[in-house]
Amino acid sequence: MANVQQHIGSIALVVKDYDDAIEFYTQKLNFELVEDTDLGDGKRWVLISPPNSNGACSNGTNSSRTSLLLAKATTPEQMSAIGNQTGGRVFLFLHTNDFWRDYNLMLSKSVTFNEEPRVEPYGTVVVFEDLYGTKWDLLQLNN
Repeated sequence: MANVQQHIGSIALVVKDYDDAIEFYTQKLNFELVEDTDLGDGKRWVLISPPNSNGACSNGTNSSRTSLLLAKATTPEQMSAIGNQTGGRVFLFLHTNDFWRDYNLMLSKSVTFNEEPRVEPYGTVVVFEDLYGTKWDLLQLNN
């Protein structure tokens, strides 16, 4: 079998409004707007990524970042999924190299946290919500 190389390029996140979501992620979480292309008929291809999320693979090549594709809800079924894409569970895990820096920055920007930060055997973690209530973990793993 040939050397298989795969990665998840994008994860769709259903949102109510493109611009509100872009503002939240870029202003409150410091994500980068990777692409915002008008596809016509009110549809856009909007990709965002955490800051500095491109890295190098062990073979020295650049790895592709995993991006969020902001997908505007257009049907009642899609609208009902906004903020609850995983039935109330944490949906996405934002890894950081400095938990307290990012936690305090998010706190200063009025990001909603569901709990106090906690230290677990695997690292430091806290659950927070995006502008629609989608649950995330902010997580710094132990080495």
